[in-house]
Amino acid sequence: MKKYLKMLYVQVLIGISAGIAVGYFFPEFSPTAKLLSDTFINMIKMVIAPIIFVTMVLGISGMGDFKKVGRVGGKGLLYFELVTTLALAIGLIVANLVQPGRGVQSEGVDTASVAQYATKAKELNWGEFFSHIVPSNVFKAFADGDILQILFFSILFGIGISRMGSSRERLLGFFDTISKALFSMMKIIMKLAPIGAFAGMAYTIGKFGFGALAPLGKLMICVYLTMALFIFVVLNLIARWFGFSLWKLLIYIKNEILIVLGTSSSESVLPNIMEKLELAGCRKSVVGLIIPTGYSFNLDGTTIYLSMALIFIAQAFNIPLSLGQQLTMMGVLMVTSKGAAGVTGGGFITLASTLTAMEVIPVEGLALLIGVDRFMSEARSITNLIGNTVATVIIAKSENEIDLVVYKRLVEKEG
Repeated sequence: MKKYLKMLYVQVLIGISAGIAVGYFFPEFSPTAKLLSDTFINMIKMVIAPIIFVTMVLGISGMGDFKKVGRVGGKGLLYFELVTTLALAIGLIVANLVQPGRGVQSEGVDTASVAQYATKAKELNWGEFFSHIVPSNVFKAFADGDILQILFFSILFGIGISRMGSSRERLLGFFDTISKALFSMMKIIMKLAPIGAFAGMAYTIGKFGFGALAPLGKLMICVYLTMALFIFVVLNLIARWFGFSLWKLLIYIKNEILIVLGTSSSESVLPNIMEKLELAGCRKSVVGLIIPTGYSFNLDGTTIYLSMALIFIAQAFNIPLSLGQQLTMMGVLMVTSKGAAGVTGGGFITLASTLTAMEVIPVEGLALLIGVDRFMSEARSITNLIGNTVATVIIAKSENEIDLVVYKRLVEKEG
């Protein structure tokens, strides 16, 4: 028994279970739970920006060959867009077939609760967004945790190091040492993961309660089943096509999946998943390039949720959408989902941006989702995590940048 209690995923499971119980029976503990949860997430975010910077720099400069960097990056972006488009289509198809919004009462929605998101959505200018990718102050980008700006700076910095000649190796050695120190910090922080998972669940249940699920239970079930369908059918078929077992890979990253379940944030395991993929034989340069980029461009779970949420709101307000309107919505979502990356309340801002752009569905409909959004964030985050993990293995295999002997020894044995 003691042996199992020492395992992180067992500790996280206990934390999640205890958090659900405490949140249900002692809802007044919710503010304290939120404080604990936010503190844990802040500890993670504290090292996310430097880890992304260092790993991206090592990944790009470590490859040496600019053509290879472009090829790996290009493959990654192409894969991300194809799979997220597929996820978006699946979300739309299921929402149209199941119709989770039919019969939901839309009268009397609390429009004040969505005013802040509607305002931010109107402020989003897509020309300014693309310009914003280039940081005017790199230190501010790190302070704000602006992932897209950090990625841009990291790419240029990595290319700069690659062109330095003999002095390049000294700098790479320095960054490699920094990388090891940052990952060592993460190991210390992750010992608190059971507390973070406990607090996250206690806050969610205490704040919103199971009662919030009843009116929109059909939507929740629909979203969870659709994401399960995407993982175990779509990603499973893609994994089989590239010659590896999705199930065994999921068992290999079970700790990270459970931590994301408890914290509702895929960022909480970004360094861990990178380290695990490197240990499994994926080349460090590929992992360092694909995983950080995927956190902004490969949001499979978020994409499914956004598409289903929009159809849900339309159905709740009895607004029929033509095929053309839905295809237009898909195109808008493909852009807006990137635009709100790293923004607080990003999911709602993305939805508000799309609703504002289409001018067909009332933006006030977002109020219908506020009570259950937190309950669906776990599914979104887990799907995003799994999607990025699968993508990295696929890109590594396609580039022959994976040690299959090591991979089979560490991953295949898990199954």
